[in-house]
Amino acid sequence: MKGLLEESSGDIVIRLDRRGFIIHTSANIAELGFNFSDALLLPHITDLADPGHAAFLGDHVEAALAGQAQIGWAEFPIIACPERDTCREIECQRWYALNLRAMIDSRGAPDGAMCLMRSVQHVRSLEGELHARAVTDPLTGLANRQAFCASLRRHLARGGGQMVAVFAVDAMRALLMRYGQRTADEVLWGFAKFLETMALPGHELAQLDGERFAVLLPEMTSRGAREWGEDVITTFARLAAPAFAKAPQLSASAGLARVECTVDWTLREAELGLVLARAGGGQQVAVAGYRRVA
Repeated sequence: MKGLLEESSGDIVIRLDRRGFIIHTSANIAELGFNFSDALLLPHITDLADPGHAAFLGDHVEAALAGQAQIGWAEFPIIACPERDTCREIECQRWYALNLRAMIDSRGAPDGAMCLMRSVQHVRSLEGELHARAVTDPLTGLANRQAFCASLRRHLARGGGQMVAVFAVDAMRALLMRYGQRTADEVLWGFAKFLETMALPGHELAQLDGERFAVLLPEMTSRGAREWGEDVITTFARLAAPAFAKAPQLSASAGLARVECTVDWTLREAELGLVLARAGGGQQVAVAGYRRVA
Protein backbone atom coordinates (compact mmCIF):
# COMPACT_ATOMS: atom_id res chain seq x y z
CA MET A 1 0.00 0.00 0.00
CA LYS A 2 2.97 2.29 0.55
CA GLY A 3 3.82 2.21 -3.15
CA LEU A 4 0.29 3.14 -4.10
CA LEU A 5 0.18 6.10 -1.75
CA GLU A 6 3.60 7.32 -2.84
CA GLU A 7 2.11 7.93 -6.31
CA SER A 8 -0.86 9.82 -4.96
CA SER A 9 0.39 13.40 -5.27
CA GLY A 10 -2.46 15.31 -6.86
CA ASP A 11 -4.60 12.18 -7.13
CA ILE A 12 -7.87 11.43 -5.36
CA VAL A 13 -7.61 8.73 -2.71
CA ILE A 14 -10.69 6.58 -2.15
CA ARG A 15 -11.37 3.85 0.42
CA LEU A 16 -13.93 1.19 -0.56
CA ASP A 17 -15.64 -1.48 1.50
CA ARG A 18 -15.75 -5.07 0.28
CA ARG A 19 -18.84 -4.37 -1.89
CA GLY A 20 -17.41 -1.33 -3.66
CA PHE A 21 -19.16 1.37 -1.62
CA ILE A 22 -17.16 4.48 -0.77
CA ILE A 23 -16.18 4.73 2.89
CA HIS A 24 -13.83 7.69 2.67
CA THR A 25 -12.31 10.02 0.07
CA SER A 26 -9.61 12.63 0.12
CA ALA A 27 -10.88 16.22 0.29
CA ASN A 28 -9.88 17.06 -3.28
CA ILE A 29 -12.79 15.04 -4.67
CA ALA A 30 -14.83 18.19 -4.03
CA GLU A 31 -13.09 19.73 -7.05
CA LEU A 32 -15.19 17.38 -9.20
CA GLY A 33 -18.45 18.51 -7.67
CA PHE A 34 -18.86 15.59 -5.27
CA ASN A 35 -19.60 16.02 -1.57
CA PHE A 36 -20.24 12.82 0.36
CA SER A 37 -19.89 14.30 3.84
CA ASP A 38 -23.64 14.69 4.32
CA ALA A 39 -24.71 11.57 2.41
CA LEU A 40 -27.19 9.39 4.27
CA LEU A 41 -26.34 6.36 2.14
CA LEU A 42 -22.87 5.32 1.09
CA PRO A 43 -22.36 5.97 -2.64
CA HIS A 44 -20.97 3.19 -4.81
CA ILE A 45 -17.77 3.76 -6.74
CA THR A 46 -19.74 3.41 -9.99
CA ASP A 47 -21.76 6.49 -9.00
CA LEU A 48 -18.72 8.54 -9.95
CA ALA A 49 -18.76 7.42 -13.58
CA ASP A 50 -20.80 8.64 -16.48
CA PRO A 51 -23.81 6.28 -16.68
CA GLY A 52 -22.61 4.86 -19.99
CA HIS A 53 -19.39 3.63 -18.34
CA ALA A 54 -20.75 2.57 -14.94
CA ALA A 55 -21.03 -1.13 -15.87
CA PHE A 56 -17.44 -1.21 -17.17
CA LEU A 57 -16.15 0.43 -13.99
CA GLY A 58 -18.22 -1.94 -11.86
CA ASP A 59 -16.67 -5.00 -13.54
CA HIS A 60 -13.19 -3.59 -13.00
CA VAL A 61 -13.81 -2.89 -9.32
CA GLU A 62 -15.43 -6.28 -8.77
CA ALA A 63 -12.39 -8.03 -10.23
CA ALA A 64 -10.06 -6.06 -7.96
CA LEU A 65 -12.12 -6.74 -4.87
CA ALA A 66 -12.11 -10.45 -5.77
CA GLY A 67 -8.32 -10.38 -5.49
CA GLN A 68 -7.39 -10.60 -9.16
CA ALA A 69 -3.86 -9.31 -9.50
CA GLN A 70 -2.44 -6.95 -12.16
CA ILE A 71 -5.74 -5.72 -13.53
CA GLY A 72 -4.24 -2.29 -14.22
CA TRP A 73 -5.94 1.06 -14.55
CA ALA A 74 -9.52 1.58 -15.68
CA GLU A 75 -10.25 4.78 -17.63
CA PHE A 76 -13.72 6.29 -17.54
CA PRO A 77 -15.38 9.71 -17.86
CA ILE A 78 -17.20 11.54 -15.11
CA ILE A 79 -19.63 14.43 -15.45
CA ALA A 80 -17.89 17.34 -13.76
CA CYS A 81 -20.46 20.11 -13.46
CA PRO A 82 -23.03 21.21 -10.86
CA GLU A 83 -25.89 19.67 -12.88
CA ARG A 84 -24.11 16.34 -13.31
CA ASP A 85 -27.31 14.32 -12.80
CA THR A 86 -28.89 15.85 -15.90
CA CYS A 87 -25.91 17.13 -17.92
CA ARG A 88 -24.84 15.01 -20.88
CA GLU A 89 -22.72 17.56 -22.74
CA ILE A 90 -19.42 16.17 -23.99
CA GLU A 91 -17.69 19.36 -22.76
CA CYS A 92 -18.62 18.40 -19.19
CA GLN A 93 -16.87 15.04 -19.39
CA ARG A 94 -13.55 14.64 -17.63
CA TRP A 95 -11.59 11.43 -18.02
CA TYR A 96 -10.01 9.72 -15.02
CA ALA A 97 -8.14 6.47 -14.43
CA LEU A 98 -8.76 4.31 -11.37
CA ASN A 99 -6.34 1.85 -9.81
CA LEU A 100 -7.24 -0.40 -6.88
CA ARG A 101 -5.33 -2.46 -4.37
CA ALA A 102 -7.33 -5.03 -2.44
CA MET A 103 -6.97 -4.97 1.36
CA ILE A 104 -7.30 -7.70 3.96
CA ASP A 105 -8.00 -7.49 7.66
CA SER A 106 -5.97 -8.98 10.50
CA ARG A 107 -7.63 -12.36 9.98
CA GLY A 108 -6.74 -12.45 6.29
CA ALA A 109 -10.29 -11.79 5.11
CA PRO A 110 -11.07 -9.34 2.27
CA ASP A 111 -11.55 -5.83 3.59
CA GLY A 112 -12.32 -3.67 0.59
CA ALA A 113 -9.76 -1.71 -1.39
CA MET A 114 -7.70 1.44 -1.47
CA CYS A 115 -7.96 3.37 -4.74
CA LEU A 116 -6.26 6.15 -6.60
CA MET A 117 -8.21 8.18 -9.13
CA ARG A 118 -5.96 10.13 -11.51
CA SER A 119 -6.87 12.66 -14.19
CA VAL A 120 -6.03 11.52 -17.75
CA GLN A 121 -7.94 14.35 -19.43
CA HIS A 122 -4.77 15.83 -20.93
CA VAL A 123 -3.92 12.46 -22.49
CA ARG A 124 -7.42 12.10 -23.94
CA SER A 125 -7.28 15.64 -25.29
CA LEU A 126 -3.92 14.97 -26.91
CA GLU A 127 -5.17 11.73 -28.43
CA GLY A 128 -8.19 13.55 -29.82
CA GLU A 129 -5.99 16.28 -31.29
CA LEU A 130 -3.64 13.76 -32.88
CA HIS A 131 -6.58 11.82 -34.32
CA ALA A 132 -8.08 15.02 -35.74
CA ARG A 133 -4.78 15.85 -37.41
CA ALA A 134 -4.53 12.34 -38.85
CA VAL A 135 -7.93 12.52 -40.55
CA THR A 136 -7.98 16.21 -41.55
CA ASP A 137 -6.46 17.94 -44.56
CA PRO A 138 -4.17 20.69 -43.20
CA LEU A 139 -4.93 23.21 -45.96
CA THR A 140 -8.72 23.12 -46.12
CA GLY A 141 -9.69 21.65 -42.75
CA LEU A 142 -11.88 19.06 -44.48
CA ALA A 143 -11.69 15.35 -43.80
CA ASN A 144 -8.95 13.65 -45.80
CA ARG A 145 -9.14 10.64 -48.09
CA GLN A 146 -8.47 8.20 -45.27
CA ALA A 147 -11.39 9.49 -43.21
CA PHE A 148 -13.72 9.63 -46.22
CA CYS A 149 -12.91 6.05 -47.22
CA ALA A 150 -13.59 4.92 -43.65
CA SER A 151 -16.99 6.62 -43.84
CA LEU A 152 -17.72 4.91 -47.16
CA ARG A 153 -16.85 1.54 -45.63
CA ARG A 154 -19.33 2.16 -42.82
CA HIS A 155 -22.06 3.05 -45.31
CA LEU A 156 -21.26 -0.04 -47.40
CA ALA A 157 -21.47 -2.22 -44.30
CA ARG A 158 -25.04 -0.95 -43.86
CA GLY A 159 -25.96 -1.66 -47.46
CA GLY A 160 -24.74 1.44 -49.30
CA GLY A 161 -26.88 3.00 -52.02
CA GLN A 162 -26.02 6.64 -51.30
CA MET A 163 -24.77 9.00 -53.98
CA VAL A 164 -21.25 10.41 -53.96
CA ALA A 165 -19.83 13.29 -55.99
CA VAL A 166 -16.19 14.02 -56.81
CA PHE A 167 -15.45 17.68 -57.69
CA ALA A 168 -12.36 19.37 -59.05
CA VAL A 169 -11.49 22.88 -60.16
CA ASP A 170 -10.88 22.79 -63.93
CA ALA A 171 -7.42 23.51 -65.36
CA MET A 172 -5.86 23.46 -61.90
CA ARG A 173 -2.47 22.39 -63.25
CA ALA A 174 -2.35 25.32 -65.69
CA LEU A 175 -3.32 27.72 -62.90
CA LEU A 176 -0.53 26.32 -60.71
CA MET A 177 2.07 26.69 -63.46
CA ARG A 178 1.03 30.25 -64.27
CA TYR A 179 0.36 31.74 -60.84
CA GLY A 180 2.30 29.52 -58.44
CA GLN A 181 1.57 27.30 -55.46
CA ARG A 182 0.32 30.05 -53.16
CA THR A 183 -2.41 31.09 -55.57
CA ALA A 184 -3.32 27.45 -56.22
CA ASP A 185 -3.64 26.85 -52.48
CA GLU A 186 -5.86 29.91 -52.12
CA VAL A 187 -8.13 28.63 -54.90
CA LEU A 188 -8.38 25.16 -53.32
CA TRP A 189 -9.07 26.65 -49.89
CA GLY A 190 -11.72 28.93 -51.36
CA PHE A 191 -13.39 26.08 -53.25
CA ALA A 192 -13.43 23.98 -50.07
CA LYS A 193 -15.17 26.75 -48.15
CA PHE A 194 -17.58 27.23 -51.05
CA LEU A 195 -18.48 23.52 -50.96
CA GLU A 196 -19.11 23.79 -47.23
CA THR A 197 -21.60 26.60 -47.82
CA MET A 198 -23.35 24.62 -50.57
CA ALA A 199 -23.50 21.39 -48.57
CA LEU A 200 -26.83 20.40 -47.08
CA PRO A 201 -27.30 18.96 -43.56
CA GLY A 202 -25.97 15.41 -43.48
CA HIS A 203 -23.54 15.84 -46.37
CA GLU A 204 -19.99 14.64 -45.70
CA LEU A 205 -17.13 16.57 -47.33
CA ALA A 206 -13.52 15.56 -47.86
CA GLN A 207 -10.45 16.46 -49.87
CA LEU A 208 -9.29 13.33 -51.66
CA ASP A 209 -5.97 14.80 -52.79
CA GLY A 210 -4.47 18.14 -53.78
CA GLU A 211 -7.09 18.71 -56.47
CA ARG A 212 -10.19 16.59 -55.96
CA PHE A 213 -12.98 16.93 -53.40
CA ALA A 214 -15.63 14.38 -52.49
CA VAL A 215 -19.12 14.88 -51.09
CA LEU A 216 -21.25 12.03 -49.77
CA LEU A 217 -24.93 12.72 -50.40
CA PRO A 218 -27.03 10.50 -48.10
CA GLU A 219 -30.79 10.29 -48.59
CA MET A 220 -30.53 11.94 -52.01
CA THR A 221 -31.73 10.35 -55.25
CA SER A 222 -29.57 10.26 -58.38
CA ARG A 223 -31.69 13.04 -59.87
CA GLY A 224 -31.41 15.10 -56.70
CA ALA A 225 -27.63 14.57 -56.60
CA ARG A 226 -27.36 15.62 -60.23
CA GLU A 227 -29.40 18.77 -59.67
CA TRP A 228 -27.42 19.66 -56.56
CA GLY A 229 -24.12 19.11 -58.38
CA GLU A 230 -25.25 21.27 -61.30
CA ASP A 231 -26.23 24.01 -58.86
CA VAL A 232 -22.79 23.84 -57.21
CA ILE A 233 -20.96 24.14 -60.51
CA THR A 234 -23.17 26.90 -61.90
CA THR A 235 -22.99 28.93 -58.70
CA PHE A 236 -19.21 28.55 -58.46
CA ALA A 237 -18.71 29.74 -62.05
CA ARG A 238 -20.89 32.77 -61.37
CA LEU A 239 -19.11 33.67 -58.14
CA ALA A 240 -15.66 33.08 -59.65
CA ALA A 241 -16.28 35.27 -62.70
CA PRO A 242 -13.11 37.36 -63.30
CA ALA A 243 -13.25 40.97 -62.15
CA PHE A 244 -10.88 42.09 -64.92
CA ALA A 245 -9.76 40.77 -68.29
CA LYS A 246 -6.45 39.17 -67.25
CA ALA A 247 -7.85 37.35 -64.21
CA PRO A 248 -8.27 33.56 -64.62
CA GLN A 249 -11.72 32.16 -65.38
CA LEU A 250 -12.38 29.48 -62.77
CA SER A 251 -14.85 26.64 -63.21
CA ALA A 252 -15.39 23.19 -61.72
CA SER A 253 -16.57 19.78 -62.88
CA ALA A 254 -17.95 16.76 -61.07
CA GLY A 255 -18.50 13.04 -61.43
CA LEU A 256 -21.30 11.12 -59.74
CA ALA A 257 -21.53 7.49 -58.59
CA ARG A 258 -23.56 5.33 -56.27
CA VAL A 259 -21.96 3.87 -53.14
CA GLU A 260 -21.85 0.16 -53.88
CA CYS A 261 -19.54 -2.85 -54.30
CA THR A 262 -16.37 -1.50 -52.68
CA VAL A 263 -14.82 1.82 -51.68
CA ASP A 264 -12.32 1.65 -54.54
CA TRP A 265 -15.03 0.84 -57.08
CA THR A 266 -17.24 3.69 -55.86
CA LEU A 267 -14.49 6.30 -56.04
CA ARG A 268 -13.25 4.99 -59.37
CA GLU A 269 -16.71 5.35 -60.90
CA ALA A 270 -17.09 8.88 -59.55
CA GLU A 271 -13.62 9.86 -60.78
CA LEU A 272 -14.33 8.37 -64.21
CA GLY A 273 -17.40 10.58 -64.31
CA LEU A 274 -15.16 13.54 -63.50
CA VAL A 275 -12.85 12.59 -66.38
CA LEU A 276 -15.82 12.52 -68.76
CA ALA A 277 -17.04 15.89 -67.52
CA ARG A 278 -13.66 17.46 -68.15
CA ALA A 279 -13.30 15.77 -71.52
CA GLY A 280 -16.58 17.39 -72.53
CA GLY A 281 -15.16 20.84 -71.89
CA GLY A 282 -15.52 21.17 -68.13
CA GLN A 283 -18.13 22.90 -66.01
CA GLN A 284 -20.29 19.75 -66.19
CA VAL A 285 -21.59 16.89 -64.08
CA ALA A 286 -21.15 13.43 -65.59
CA VAL A 287 -21.54 9.74 -64.74
CA ALA A 288 -19.23 7.04 -66.05
CA GLY A 289 -20.88 5.34 -69.01
CA TYR A 290 -22.82 8.43 -70.02
CA ARG A 291 -21.71 11.38 -72.09
CA ARG A 292 -23.30 13.91 -69.74
CA VAL A 293 -25.90 14.02 -67.01
CA ALA A 294 -28.24 16.81 -68.03
